[in-house]
Amino acid sequence: MPGVAGRQSDRIRAPHHPTDHTCKIRPWRVARHHPAPIRTGRQLTAFCAYAGLFLSALVAATILPAQSEAVLAVMLASKAYSALLLLAVASAGNVLGAVINWFLGREVRRFAGRRWFPVTPAALQSASKWYHRYGRWSLLASWLPVVGDPLTVVAGVLREPFWSFLVLVTIGKTARYAVLGWIVLSWT
Repeated sequence: MPGVAGRQSDRIRAPHHPTDHTCKIRPWRVARHHPAPIRTGRQLTAFCAYAGLFLSALVAATILPAQSEAVLAVMLASKAYSALLLLAVASAGNVLGAVINWFLGREVRRFAGRRWFPVTPAALQSASKWYHRYGRWSLLASWLPVVGDPLTVVAGVLREPFWSFLVLVTIGKTARYAVLGWIVLSWT
């Protein structure tokens, strides 16, 4: 009976789409594993890892004391994530932190003498001297540990134009992460 066999094969074929109701077998009765939840879980884990790197880099670039290089190095060494995407995420977070500093610098004169203000007058003065000596090109050194963050604040205080600030800081901070990435990837 060719007609009956044809109908049976129609019954056991899986639907092409969840709204395809031509199949007689219900999807919840199929005893096979559906890979979508695992893929979604991995995507969520990767998103959280990239978000953590972004926040780490953002906080590290503000006037708050933090480090993002270790987070980036561990993520690169794990080789579980795209190196270029890690570089882009860390650089974006770090540059955004520097932009926050620049905006704070625009208003710093009002708050510089307050006890709670995290930049000491000595660090601000040192960064100011550095900035006056080398001008806007000193922003290429905004990645330096001690003087880099106050340097971005001073750029705001001295009214450095935003677009030149953004370009120079992006070059400096991305180059630092690129060198760190090259070192980590060449050792692992």
